[in-house]
This record gives sequence, C-alpha cells and structure tokens, in this order.
Amino acid sequence: MSVPTTEPVCYIVGAGECGGLNFSKTTGDLVIAADGGLTYLEREGIAPDLVLGDFDSLEGDRPSGNVLTYPSEKDETDMFLAVRYAVEHSFQRIEIYGGLGGRLDHTLANIQTIVWAARRGVRARLLDTSVALYAVADGELRFPAGQRGGVSVFCSGERAEGVDLIGLKYPLNNAALTDEFPLGVSNEFTGRESVVRVRRGTLVVLTDSAVQQKR
Repeated sequence: MSVPTTEPVCYIVGAGECGGLNFSKTTGDLVIAADGGLTYLEREGIAPDLVLGDFDSLEGDRPSGNVLTYPSEKDETDMFLAVRYAVEHSFQRIEIYGGLGGRLDHTLANIQTIVWAARRGVRARLLDTSVALYAVADGELRFPAGQRGGVSVFCSGERAEGVDLIGLKYPLNNAALTDEFPLGVSNEFTGRESVVRVRRGTLVVLTDSAVQQKR
C-alpha cells in the first residue's frame, strides 16, 4: 500500500515475485524498471521513466528509450543500481516492488540494499502483498493508530543500541539488539500509535502487510 504524500517517490520494480503494483505516479515521482521488472510494469500498463540492468532476467527484446545497460559481470545487483540511482538523484523515499521472494540470495541482497539506503538517510522499503520490509538507521519509524498484525524487528549489523518499541504488544525501552539473538521477532501492533526507534545502529523491520507508515 502506497502512503499518500506530496513528497516525490521513486518506485522501483524488480524481477522478483510481485503480487501487483499498488501505486499511482504523481508529479515529481520516478518509476524505474530494474531488468525483468519491466515485465510487471508492462503488464500493468505503467510506462517506466528509466529501465536499467544487465537484462539477464528480461524476456523478449531489450527495451528502447531511456535505458542504462550494465555488464552481466559486475559487483552490484540491478536493484542496487536502481536504488543508488534514486539516492544520487536526491529521492528521500523509495518504494520497491518485485524485490522479495524468488531467489533467496537476491532477497537478502535487497535487504542489504535498503539498509545501505537507510544509512544514507533515505527511507526505502520492500513491498509485497503480504509483507513489507523497512530499514532504519539511527532514527525511528512511526506507525499511526489503527494498525493490526505482526511486526518483527531485527538488528542489521553487530549491535543496535537504544532500541525502543513503543505501542507494540511487547515493548522495549533502551534495549540492545544483536545480530545473533532474535529478541524482536513476532511482536504485534495493538491498534495504538507505535514507534520503532534506534539511537545507534540499524534495524530491519518486517510487518505482515504493507501497513501505513507515518512520515
């Protein structure tokens, strides 16, 4: 679910599993097809502003128009290239579809990619029909009242300090999370306004639906 906002959004569509594209482009937004993600956009009748990648997962002819082509033997994934492009073009909010499911290695790479963005002050999340993944570094995520369902919080990096979970079923106050013990798994929204905060470090937050996030 896309959150209505006047802030420009970069929508990136990758080649992973995708249950649908639930967004509407407005003035200032950018739509990027990362390699095979172009197929999903074409299926929905959405024209991308940019297509990039090495095109090893794209069926049919290579696209024309505004295209950035990269070699297949490279250090970056196509999704990382798309996110970096958005960050370099000053987008502060990135919504990613087709970045979960399918190949587990690419799912993990995409989680690392939103962590990379979060550590540069950019809000990026991975979306599917049943889950959403957020990353937050030295900051907080706020969710408005009325949210229900599950939420899990994981440390990305060796240690995250000053972790507060406010308004959730199992709260934490100034706690420390590590990368070797899943203390934050299987929490729940309670319907109250809630906050996930970390004072030092990075957290990955998984919700069991694309819940609305306050900005």
